[in-house]
Amino acid sequence: MPDGIKLLTGNANRPLAVKVSEHLGIPLTDTTVTRFSDGEIMVQINENIRGADVFVIQPTCTPVNQNIMELLLLIDALKRASAQRITAVIPYYGYARQDRKVQPRVPISSKLVADLLTAAGTNRVLTIDLHAAQIQGFFNIPVDHLYAAPVLLDYIKKCKFENLVIVSPDAGGVERARAFAKRLDASLAIVDKRREAANISKVMHVIGDVKGKDVIILDDMIDTAGTTTQAAQALKDSGAERVLAACSHAVLSGPAIERINNSVLEEVIVTDTIPMDDKMNVCGKLKVQSVSPLLSEAIKRINEETSVSSLFV
Repeated sequence: MPDGIKLLTGNANRPLAVKVSEHLGIPLTDTTVTRFSDGEIMVQINENIRGADVFVIQPTCTPVNQNIMELLLLIDALKRASAQRITAVIPYYGYARQDRKVQPRVPISSKLVADLLTAAGTNRVLTIDLHAAQIQGFFNIPVDHLYAAPVLLDYIKKCKFENLVIVSPDAGGVERARAFAKRLDASLAIVDKRREAANISKVMHVIGDVKGKDVIILDDMIDTAGTTTQAAQALKDSGAERVLAACSHAVLSGPAIERINNSVLEEVIVTDTIPMDDKMNVCGKLKVQSVSPLLSEAIKRINEETSVSSLFV
């Protein structure tokens, strides 16, 4: 058990926090997170954390605004209780897609969330697979950016695919797909798509040879699953033998589960940065791999002031 560490969690993803707690051999700090009748959140830390190195495990997934507010209040409570250092462990960083001005008179929401976390008293952020890596620069505090790639790669390697092709569902994900393909000694393909509006996309055609091969569509997140299922159909139409998908963050909002269930996808490999228990009950294609060992090791190294980047060498 590392010395001086305190682990806390809100209501966003308690099962993941429990797994991290078990890996580190550190019990979760007794914390009360409740609501008044009008919906206001009330937080209380029920243990002494003065001088402690505190890690708050709270992804900002659905309900996004509620989970962000819980995180901010937890951090403020810890600051006022004299914690030595507060690290916000945010496996999934909400608002990450709003990282720039794509239209006139719109906010840069991911920057605003970064400012709120810093103003609340966060000393450090630990996160996994940001939608845009430059979001690290929105913080004026240290950010440890982890990658779920080792977790997904371990599962894919155990499946022992033959003639494997890693597919990027759009041009923006090519670098990620190429890195995966290199680690798996696999080929690379790209689905050319044109996005017509938010959460609506139209697949155009497949660039690369997928005929008679097993393919895995790789993305950082799957939200409504429109892009993924359309890409899967395009790959199948191009002669792919088996079609799977893999992502770090399974947002799976709106019609996502229905689309996956009705699609040609055999499996969707995801991590538990977002809680998956309810979704697994209605979608048998989900194969959930836990990031808890990765987070646990990163927390241990941050506490010991040793290298986190060497986890990915």
